[in-house]
Amino acid sequence: MADIIHKNILELAELRDVALQGGGQERIKAQHQAGKLTARERIDLLLDEGSFEEFDILKVGRDGLSCSATCPGDGVITGHGKINGREVFVFSQDFTVIGGSLGEGHSQKICKVMDLAQRVGSPLIGLNDSGGARIQEGVDALAAYGEIFHRNVNASGVIPQISCIMGPCAGGAVYSPSITDFVFMVERTAYMFVTGPNVVRTVIHKDITAAELGGAGVHAEKSGVAHFVYPNDILCLRAVRQLVNYLPSNNRQNPPFLDLNDPPERIDPALDYLVPPNPNQGYDMKVLIRSILDGAEFMEVQPNFAGNIICCLGRLGGQTIGLVANQPAVLAGVLDNNASFKAARFVRFCDAFNIPLICLVDVPGFMPGPEQEHGGIIRHGAKLLYAFTEASVPRISVIVRKAYGGAYLVMNSKHIHCDINYAWPTAEIAVLGPRGAAEVIHRKELKEAADQEALLKEKMEEYRKVYVNPFLAAKRGYIDDVIFPRDTRHRLIRTLQFLESKKAARPQRKHGNIPL
Repeated sequence: MADIIHKNILELAELRDVALQGGGQERIKAQHQAGKLTARERIDLLLDEGSFEEFDILKVGRDGLSCSATCPGDGVITGHGKINGREVFVFSQDFTVIGGSLGEGHSQKICKVMDLAQRVGSPLIGLNDSGGARIQEGVDALAAYGEIFHRNVNASGVIPQISCIMGPCAGGAVYSPSITDFVFMVERTAYMFVTGPNVVRTVIHKDITAAELGGAGVHAEKSGVAHFVYPNDILCLRAVRQLVNYLPSNNRQNPPFLDLNDPPERIDPALDYLVPPNPNQGYDMKVLIRSILDGAEFMEVQPNFAGNIICCLGRLGGQTIGLVANQPAVLAGVLDNNASFKAARFVRFCDAFNIPLICLVDVPGFMPGPEQEHGGIIRHGAKLLYAFTEASVPRISVIVRKAYGGAYLVMNSKHIHCDINYAWPTAEIAVLGPRGAAEVIHRKELKEAADQEALLKEKMEEYRKVYVNPFLAAKRGYIDDVIFPRDTRHRLIRTLQFLESKKAARPQRKHGNIPL
């Protein structure tokens, strides 16, 4: 009996050793030469040292189904570990084993950790580096993808789901990351597309590279698929750890509290002079964001996409908040198609995971023109309106300068039942800006005037003094208080504190029908 036990132990050690070596030294060397870490190296960097516990290290595909039967681990490493002491579940596709291709056994391993993550209420992180569906397995490979997609949808809004694209991700494989909450991509090594360059060449006779079709730069700047892009695996995985620190483990918990020793009562007199005297002059909204947030720290989501709106995670008084702000330094801070759906998705994520929302408003309106109208600005603007109105977390707005027309209403206004809204003395709240309003109201006078420009300036100034200031809105009760800019941080923290116990009733329904 002792000999049998000893033999089994030796066999286990041998099998585990084979699995730990992945595709072997030659393929590991090729992975490194391509500028990529191995699947296990990535897990080691992502998780706290020594915390990783692996599942299914010996799993193989069904005999006779494909070559996976001879590949322990079946091209993916799965398990759980910790990030700064908090439990997370992870899978990491191993490109050195069968190209990280996805088959039945591969999918079963991923599905197991997805089920466990949802069952225990812990974030799920996927490190994607795969040649795609395992063609040898035929329809079984397609069924395998479907099982993963089904779980992605069921876990949405229940646990945070994070995807890292660290190599190829093509065909049906792209849909799993696109369903998850955040997508990270690595420059030069990562790409995503439904149909690759060869198909494009065959169907529409156009030559294009993988990077031009679906590289990290394309998805960060044009499509909006990627939320974060980093130069290499190491920086990407560090950023994932940073993101997890802002998030709760599941939708039943609040985000972790972290005291950065930044006094809540801190004021910043420089904010009194942030808004330029010229209403048409831009400024950088990030100056205000850094001033009010704890330690001037924040993590911006999609920084290279729709720069006219800023979405970021930060902390106020130690509490995680989601911040949405117009950026006057880019396109004057107008709302366009991309800005609208970028912000709408971020707002819905924050609401799903109990993250209070703060809105810094300086919006002159929606972007005009046939390109925007034909691109669906009505529908996209409605997404943001819907997202803010639907959100039941604490919602606070600060009107910094311009808040004109429908864009004012959409940006978390009192009229769509934001909890508390403040305004700076520099706020301009109106249906139209002074020039547009004066041209409409005094059209006849202007037409008959000898000096139209002088009269227009006079009427603009008159309109600005009478209507375009926060005091009229405050008199109507549409603004809860006009505050000194220097006090913004303190007022926001105190407001968050009393809104902490907010309860919002929702109508009985299966779900609303957001204008997708």
